[in-house]
Amino acid sequence: MLDVAALGELLIDFTCLSTDENGYPTMAAHPGGAPANFLAALAKYGAKTAMLGKVGDDTFGRLLLDTLRRAGIETRGMIAAPDVFTTLAFVTLDARGEREFAFARKPGADTCLSEIDLSLIDEARVFHFGSLSLTDEPSRSATRQAVAYARAKGKLVTYDPNLRLPLWKDLAEAKEQLLWGLGQADVVKISEEEVRFLFGLEPEAGAEHICHTFPVKLVFVTCGADAVSYTHLRAHETTLHL
Repeated sequence: MLDVAALGELLIDFTCLSTDENGYPTMAAHPGGAPANFLAALAKYGAKTAMLGKVGDDTFGRLLLDTLRRAGIETRGMIAAPDVFTTLAFVTLDARGEREFAFARKPGADTCLSEIDLSLIDEARVFHFGSLSLTDEPSRSATRQAVAYARAKGKLVTYDPNLRLPLWKDLAEAKEQLLWGLGQADVVKISEEEVRFLFGLEPEAGAEHICHTFPVKLVFVTCGADAVSYTHLRAHETTLHL
């Protein structure tokens, strides 16, 4: 039996170590992807987890799959595809020290996911997804299929909107897809930036609005470097089955 199965992006994060006199960065490669990071954290605490997604059958894809295995994450739901490259993310810092993202993803392997091992969802108590798999087809349809299946099977569904604006062709579409995700979840982890993008509200008001507007039972709103989060449990919800 699995505790959590997650669907989404597994990619390489290139982070800036230094820049030369012309501003060109020296970068280091690290495993990344919000759903994979979520599972890795859970696995460290002894949870049994599994990942569903797609990487390229290339050097980085093989490294990432090996990283999942070493972290104790089940990989039979992962596909290594020979016809697409593993997605790459490049993370730099602006003048204020804030992260800026650029992606090699046109397409990246994670957006090409269409095949899902539903047996992993059957085995799990919790199903987790994010928004990056909703940016493009066929991964959008695959995500919707997996979410519908998890809900039909009575699984607890958790969601991380994880807005990355450079990955969306249209902001109206981004808002539509992120709101769709809120309509599917029991538990949501959302940032203050995402709350403002979707609703124009501050974190505490945003948490309350989400619980009153969507079928979400529990909301966490994170506030970045302030290390503060607002939580809101929907009124009359006394038990959340984990």
